[in-house]
Amino acid sequence: MAEKKRILVVDDDPLITRSLAALLRREGYEVATAPDGLEALARLERFAPDVVLADVHMPRRDGLALLDDIRAHDPELPVIMITGFGTIDNAVQAIQRGAHHYVTKPLQDDEIRIILARTLEQKRLRAERQQLKRENDHLKRRLRGRFTRPNIIGRDPRMRAVFEVVEAVASTRTTVLITGESGTGKTLVARAIHYASNRAERPFVEVNCGALPETLLESELFGHARGAFTGAVQDRTGKFELAHGGTVFLDEIGNASPAFQVKLLRVLQDREFERIGQHETVQVDVRVVLATHMDLGAAVRNGTFREDLYYRINVVTVELPPLRERLADLELLASLFLEKYAAENRKPVAGFVPAALARMRAYPWPGNVRELENVIERAVVLTKHPEIRESDLPPPLFGTGGPVAPPLGEILSLKDALALPEKQIIERALREHRWNRQKTAVALKVNRTTLFNKMRKYGLLGR
Repeated sequence: MAEKKRILVVDDDPLITRSLAALLRREGYEVATAPDGLEALARLERFAPDVVLADVHMPRRDGLALLDDIRAHDPELPVIMITGFGTIDNAVQAIQRGAHHYVTKPLQDDEIRIILARTLEQKRLRAERQQLKRENDHLKRRLRGRFTRPNIIGRDPRMRAVFEVVEAVASTRTTVLITGESGTGKTLVARAIHYASNRAERPFVEVNCGALPETLLESELFGHARGAFTGAVQDRTGKFELAHGGTVFLDEIGNASPAFQVKLLRVLQDREFERIGQHETVQVDVRVVLATHMDLGAAVRNGTFREDLYYRINVVTVELPPLRERLADLELLASLFLEKYAAENRKPVAGFVPAALARMRAYPWPGNVRELENVIERAVVLTKHPEIRESDLPPPLFGTGGPVAPPLGEILSLKDALALPEKQIIERALREHRWNRQKTAVALKVNRTTLFNKMRKYGLLGR
């Protein structure tokens, strides 16, 4: 049952207070009354009203003084002033001083009902907006904390060079191309650039160019008009428009089709485009960051990537080294992931035994930092020890290609146990086919949609 809304009626005329109180109680409100402003102040804290109805002219402390007191202590509490026909000027003054509304004597029941209902609804909407703003501000603070440059950790000189480039380009609108093998942290760097820039309060919109067919990719980025193609039942705003003032991150740009590359070139040059099915030009203010695991220079030479687009996006390049080439950072990264997953799983795992660290250093890490994170998460979940041991590490780290099985004595659900080798098989097939999803789907004898859904399930997108 909904809690009754509380109304405080303040008027020195007992006939008005009694009749108003009776009307409001019939309407389902909880009502308190006061004969003047001083008494009303005493009742405010105890009664905690949702709305105050106060006469302008009262003894001891009038309605305008009461309004000032309420605005000073609780500016969100709506105050509706009651005034006679001869004191309209006072009512206008009250509005200027922060009153929500005013009603004139003689009071009309219907007018009171409507004004109160409207006032309470506006108060509810205002509270919802403020709550949403607080949640958004909290989320933005968390995002800035997560994706600022210090959270891309590393002591390796090549990573320090990456930090310097991120800091140098963050405040500009320069297009940035992030290259590196799958799993090296390209998305994290793109977010770091965004949240270190003056666009941090605006949207960061990510699109994986390899996850969608050409027609859907155009619609996703540029939007479309109703009826532009079969299935376009309504107008749709594209990601570029949604990111206005912020950043668009185009992951796996090397997989973009030649036709899409032409349209993207124009957007990068002029920051304008047309929605599919419309002739009106849309202009946007966006910063574009792109990423790929492919060698785009080789793609230009073999004719699969446009040379003019390559030079347009290759303004500032951030190259992320593979984990096997920055093993000095391995223990630092592993400790970070250990702390994260130990906290998430509420397990008192404090570190690694030397043999486990040595085993991890000897492994080539084809999946890079992402694979390391997965290994550490698995080890934390399965271990029964206060430190990660060799027996907590999966078989691939020992040179065996079998499914990742739990240590002896651990029992997983059938669903979880089967998921481990399935993920490994899919990831291996993707690597063998250079992350080409069509070829991988054919090799695995599944359709492209099934492959995409499983990649999303196992965290293999964005590579």
